[in-house]
Amino acid sequence: MSTKKTVAAALVGALGVTTLAACGGGASDKGDAARAPKTVTLVGHDSFNASKEVLAEFTRQTGLTVKVLKSGDAGEAVNKEILTKGSPQGDVFFGVDNTLLSRALDNGIFVPYEAKGLDRVAPEARVDKENRVTPIDSGDICVNYDKKYFADKRLTPPQSFDDLAKPAYKDLLVVENPERSSPGLGFLLGTAARYGDAGWQDYWKKLKANGVKTVDSWELAYNQEFSGSAGGRKAKGDRPLVVSYASSPPVEVLYSEPQPATAPTGVSTGTCFRQTEFAGLLNGAKNPEGGKKLIDFLISKKFQDDVPLQMFVNPVAKDATLPALFTRHGVVIDKPHTMAPEKIAENRDQWIQQWSSLVLK
Repeated sequence: MSTKKTVAAALVGALGVTTLAACGGGASDKGDAARAPKTVTLVGHDSFNASKEVLAEFTRQTGLTVKVLKSGDAGEAVNKEILTKGSPQGDVFFGVDNTLLSRALDNGIFVPYEAKGLDRVAPEARVDKENRVTPIDSGDICVNYDKKYFADKRLTPPQSFDDLAKPAYKDLLVVENPERSSPGLGFLLGTAARYGDAGWQDYWKKLKANGVKTVDSWELAYNQEFSGSAGGRKAKGDRPLVVSYASSPPVEVLYSEPQPATAPTGVSTGTCFRQTEFAGLLNGAKNPEGGKKLIDFLISKKFQDDVPLQMFVNPVAKDATLPALFTRHGVVIDKPHTMAPEKIAENRDQWIQQWSSLVLK
């Protein structure tokens, strides 16, 4: 939920290492307990976020402090872990999604672990039978639009992939590079699901002719190029269409002063691709036992209830509770475009290369 977004963290966050849970004590007894690690490190994309209170609860339960290392967009973060396979930056990786999953699994960056409470997760989200990864959240990658722009222009917002290629929307859309960004890759896969193996390239030729702009990350697209983002930014971009998430509108409400009665952004519901994000125990983790406890916690009701208004995606646990702001201003996508993991694995890299030749050259 590139996204994953979190949308909120990316609106206000920055790259770097962040220690999120600071209270609670580690083992202090003599012997093995004294030598036990007191910190567990989660490596994630820039949009990972969790409330201090929730991570403090993990510390209270386990005596372990969570250290978060943010490592770029999801695609960049996964590539870094592949390059450091066997000597990872942390113990748990969060944020590999269904568009990139086969790349991570094929490179062996995770070791199997069946999380406690996994039976509370919807079976369709549990795509790895070896339990090398655990589902954490899901979201829909969709084009978002700036309501004010379209109202001022008296122009109907686009609602489908077909609409985006029409002359009325020339020079209005910004997308992310699928080689570097998971929302960008999800949008590319959505077009492949919509137009098929033989038709998606012709579609992108039409988008290019219609003035689509490409940037490297969701943060750049949404925070610098999109005209509709209010989330704490002083400057706005000039593109009223951006690839983001169906759950982005609640962010605009939450971070607006004062909060509006309705979200200032909308969702083009016919442009959506379903994304699921996973966490896994890293191969070579220095604190594997702490990593297992953290993965258990990520699917606990305490953490799952925190997900919607921290990462603005849907929790995967069936007993999680959605807050009113999230349900009131978010958009439910009944029929998102999807693609089998096997088909993504078979075609992803080739499609990215073809896309680069078509769009970037």
